[in-house]
Amino acid sequence: MSGISIVGVGGMARALGARVVAGGNDVEIIGRDISKAKEMAAALGGGATAGTFGTAPAGDIVILAVPNASAVPVVTQYGDALAGKVIIDLTNPVNADVTGLVTADGASAAQAIADAAPASAHVVKAFNTVFGHTLVPGRSLDVLFAGDDAQAKATVSAFIESLGLRPLDAGGLEMAHWLEGLGLLMISLARNGVGTFDFTLGISTLR
Repeated sequence: MSGISIVGVGGMARALGARVVAGGNDVEIIGRDISKAKEMAAALGGGATAGTFGTAPAGDIVILAVPNASAVPVVTQYGDALAGKVIIDLTNPVNADVTGLVTADGASAAQAIADAAPASAHVVKAFNTVFGHTLVPGRSLDVLFAGDDAQAKATVSAFIESLGLRPLDAGGLEMAHWLEGLGLLMISLARNGVGTFDFTLGISTLR
């Protein structure tokens, strides 16, 4: 696999980083606080490195593991440094009381990121329907993804498989709106009918 750069030093970045290392991929951890990025890279092991925030990411795949409100500003700050990159957006643009999305009807956080990114970069929505703590190395999960560029989606699909997870193509980037709604639904299920965040969403094919 190509090198992977993860922008963010929170729980999702750590969980994904562990799967990336376990999958034999090179990973670069990038955070505004370089000491936190170095600490996470050291904890991940496997040759993980810490990158400098704002400089060109080393990976061909750049994962935005940041809060939704920070995603577009981060992409805007990086600007042309993201040219030619495959950008994975895993944000869920939920409102403060987690009862709805902050995006307009039909719009998505992923599309806003794509609009802010260089024209040669390609955004793929993925991992927003997976709770970070469920990404335990060795556990098999389904990962839904969506994007407009066929090659970028093939790259992300192969990356997901390298993590020991099953990629499921949901269609074009317009489907990101619905994936983000699904992320909201999962949070609501965890708080209500399921009663715990210790669950995953999977697809079973009837035979």
